[in-house]
Amino acid sequence: MTHTKKLTIPGLISLLLCLTIHVKSQTKGDYPIQPVPFTAVKVNDQFWAPRIKRNHDITIPIALGHCYNTGRVNNFLFAAKLKTGKFCTEYPFDDTDIYKIIEGAAFSLQTFPDKYLEMRIDTLIEHVGKAQEPDGYLYTNRTIDPLHTHPWSGLKRWEKESDLSHELYNSGHLIEAAVAHYQATGKKTLLNIAIKNADLLCKEFGPGKLDHAPGHQIIEMALVKLYRTSGQQKYLDLAKFFLDVRGKGKEYSQDHKKVTDQSEAVGHAVRATYMYSGMADVAAITGDKAYLNAIDKIWEDIIDDKFYLTGGIGAAGGHEGFGAAYELPNMSAYNETCASIGNIYWNYRLFLLHGDARFYDVLERTLYNGMVSGVSLSGDRFFYPNPLESLGQHSRSAWFGCACCPSNVCRFIPSVPGYMYAQQNDRVFANLFINSNADITLNGTALQIAQTTQYPWNGKVDFTLNPAKHKTFEMAIRIPGWAQNQPLPSNLYVFTKKDNTPFTLTVNGKTADYHLENGYAVLKREWKKGDVISLNLPMPVREIMANDKVAADQSKIAIQRGPIVYCAEWPDYQEGHVLNLVVNPETPLTADFRPNFLDGVTVITGEAQQSKRTLTNEIQVSNVKLEAIPYYAWANRGAGEMAVWFGTKPSASRPLPAPTIATKSKITASHVTKTLMALNDQAEPKNSNDHDNIYYHWWPMKDTLQWVQYTFEQPATVSSTKVYWFDDGPWGGCRVPASWKLLYQTKSGEWKPVQPKGTFGTVKDQYNELSFEPVEAKALKMEVLLPKEYASGLLEWSVK
Repeated sequence: MTHTKKLTIPGLISLLLCLTIHVKSQTKGDYPIQPVPFTAVKVNDQFWAPRIKRNHDITIPIALGHCYNTGRVNNFLFAAKLKTGKFCTEYPFDDTDIYKIIEGAAFSLQTFPDKYLEMRIDTLIEHVGKAQEPDGYLYTNRTIDPLHTHPWSGLKRWEKESDLSHELYNSGHLIEAAVAHYQATGKKTLLNIAIKNADLLCKEFGPGKLDHAPGHQIIEMALVKLYRTSGQQKYLDLAKFFLDVRGKGKEYSQDHKKVTDQSEAVGHAVRATYMYSGMADVAAITGDKAYLNAIDKIWEDIIDDKFYLTGGIGAAGGHEGFGAAYELPNMSAYNETCASIGNIYWNYRLFLLHGDARFYDVLERTLYNGMVSGVSLSGDRFFYPNPLESLGQHSRSAWFGCACCPSNVCRFIPSVPGYMYAQQNDRVFANLFINSNADITLNGTALQIAQTTQYPWNGKVDFTLNPAKHKTFEMAIRIPGWAQNQPLPSNLYVFTKKDNTPFTLTVNGKTADYHLENGYAVLKREWKKGDVISLNLPMPVREIMANDKVAADQSKIAIQRGPIVYCAEWPDYQEGHVLNLVVNPETPLTADFRPNFLDGVTVITGEAQQSKRTLTNEIQVSNVKLEAIPYYAWANRGAGEMAVWFGTKPSASRPLPAPTIATKSKITASHVTKTLMALNDQAEPKNSNDHDNIYYHWWPMKDTLQWVQYTFEQPATVSSTKVYWFDDGPWGGCRVPASWKLLYQTKSGEWKPVQPKGTFGTVKDQYNELSFEPVEAKALKMEVLLPKEYASGLLEWSVK
């Protein structure tokens, strides 16, 4: 990669997180540790460099194309009166996709000069400026037609801000994009628009003015960035106000308590991590210890019992957020891509505050697994949720109605090199291991660091130091927790066995003199040009088990090597089944790098078994070769089964169902989805809101007659059925049906109702059994009347 220009160190730092003190303001303090920005680090490895290039060449252009095709750009043209039309997208926050793509393009242009992309961004900025109202208000949904706004928006400005209007959310992403664009290009076109909008916020919100808490946080982080860029104290004050005003609203948006009284992660996960990041920013400047105490406690709550092995957070899909302690289902794990990015933002800030490697252990796990899984290897397809198990109902999408995740990927990927290094006084922190060259200024002395490594596939890392002159300073090199028998800084996950192979650290080929401090090997000496620090991190294949309180992972293991979590996926197995895999923790596993497979990955192989049920409900097993790929690479070869956790005994796996009249039937329905397979998969539900199993539903339809049908392989005599209803109250939109009935198809093709011997039950959390007079049928159809205000769904439907 090449760089178009060099910015000043303060400007470079500001480009990543605006964590600078170069402005003349009333700054009381700052992060004790400062980042080395991504523009000062040139990566040339085979993992991140291609992804950063692909983000520029493919992801940003296709995201821009979708913004034009879906009407997101038109919304600005309509608001600007440059075209005539109605607000034409689904959500009032769709403006932010434009802002995030501008931010990502601004970052990317620093690495890849591109006049055409720069011109496209300038055009978008011109549209944004013309859509802005004279007093600075910028929210296309209201500007286009103030009397007919989105139901979430309200008829007056800000009146629904604490609920769903997203007016301040839009402002936050506008400001973040504007600061990035200004720092990258020196142009003030978007910055002036953002300042005008921020000045309106300062005029209307604050003590004695409007006191609505932001419904979706990010304005807090954004205002701190604008404060750092402009030196205007009022922006920092407003950021703190928006945090301190919370405590009179919903848990969903972390508005249920004062932020300083919160100690548990609750509600929507993206909102939460953005708020915690904003709290860290404000605390770093103001020294607010109550903020620090709160976010430290919340972090411990997540790491202790709400964090996925893949680094994902936000288990529950109903509110896209945190569940109860140890509630970590695999099939329904939500783990929104945006939440992973937000978690990286937050953990990075905690590191800058505390200088502790445990925050980077979390950051690295999320970065290499839960975050990068959100974008395909081709760079043009995306995941919104990132589950840890699939029956084939999950597939990557080209775009979403709610497109926050693809646009967030656009802005995050170019910044990855900026997470590699940081500095404090005479200390350089080496946090991530990526083949690269970095230019750092340490207390006035230029320092070049060349990293040579094949990480994450190999644990050998060489740092060649080239200071401009002989200089005494400290190199603090992170020793990952996984290399010290601790996959996570809590007891939520543990390795099944200890590996006592030590890491080694040498300087110029001789054993290094270092001490361990907060997860870092600290080497202090007078360094000269050409000195080489060699770190060797052993990378055996490790097996992991979860805390016994995680019900979804009991009697199961997962596989990790280095920072990479593995999964089994359907194309690597003859019949495409992996959920029925059984892996003995004592089985030897081997690692093999395949350069031409999935863009080059290390594959784990070994011996395993596969389970299946007999008609007498016994479980049989057969031998099979285990082949596991990095979790982030799944679903790049089509939809099918995937599993991260494997049963250590047959009963802990998901045995293939025994062949029954239902499993051999063709399933059709009034509403066709990928989860029709749920009806006859014989997975026993624990309750009607069991998200460890897949379910079929008719959402968002309600108060209508719907149906599902089994067409038998050949006519059969049937006399009973069982149905287990899906009901995801109180968060979700499905409830048990108002009523239902059963029809059978005769040999002549006529449909007739069965003659029941009981009632058509609609009780949740149990099977509803129905016997009827025996009939010979070609097919059986269930007709379901949905409730007035809800949809309905099924977890299982069996026939005898």
